[in-house]
Amino acid sequence: MLEVLKEALRKIDKGETITLVTIIEAKGSTPGRVGAKMLVNKDGLVAGTIGGGIIEAKVIKKAKEAIKEGKGNVLAYHLTKEEAARDEEAICGGDIKVFIDVLKPREEILIFGAGHIAMSLSKLAKIVGFRVTVIDERKEFANQERFPEADQIITKKVSEALSNIKITSSYYIVIVTKGHLQDEEVLNLVIQSNASYIGMIGSSKKNAAVFQHLREKGVREERINKVYSPIGINIGAQTPEEIAVSIIAEIIKIKRQKICL
Repeated sequence: MLEVLKEALRKIDKGETITLVTIIEAKGSTPGRVGAKMLVNKDGLVAGTIGGGIIEAKVIKKAKEAIKEGKGNVLAYHLTKEEAARDEEAICGGDIKVFIDVLKPREEILIFGAGHIAMSLSKLAKIVGFRVTVIDERKEFANQERFPEADQIITKKVSEALSNIKITSSYYIVIVTKGHLQDEEVLNLVIQSNASYIGMIGSSKKNAAVFQHLREKGVREERINKVYSPIGINIGAQTPEEIAVSIIAEIIKIKRQKICL
């Protein structure tokens, strides 16, 4: 059981959504016992077992469906005498109830830049349940006093900060640095990542120039088209606070669309 739980943590740390299946009730002759666990990802069984055989195969199928739906469930199965005869250790059949728990990595917003928009965005991101990391090498801007709610503040150069972060689909990236040259530097470093969202502040003219530079470096058009720019939902935002609202609204929209896929 311990190895199953350790493997679950390893998968989550890698940004993978998985299901942990546990037998919560067993009556009669069934191959699995109460407390037995197995780990299932979108491709099938990863570790552990709830007894093997017909029931386990059915549960694995349901666990894979639970990952797609993004929610767990309690399921009950009856093992007939005929089915039991084909299952190892099952003689007379019986009933089994399992809990399928969907385990997701905690979603995180990486905010590059520690200006006024970043301050408001950090607060909003925490309110709606994201983990927040602020990255800006300027310690006078990126500090706990300005970002008391942030889970992590990294005061290093962008390339150095990113060397210690493995960006997975549980990450949402917002680029709002001190200037367009640094915005471009950040985008160049993250555009090939698996982040679910990459948004960059700036005018259409400025961003068009940044995108052209990326094309000249060999970045494919499909990658460039995934960048949200202009950033945020168009609500006519003008102040830093309003812009932050438009950005978090766009991120929530992308998050909900991902869940429904």
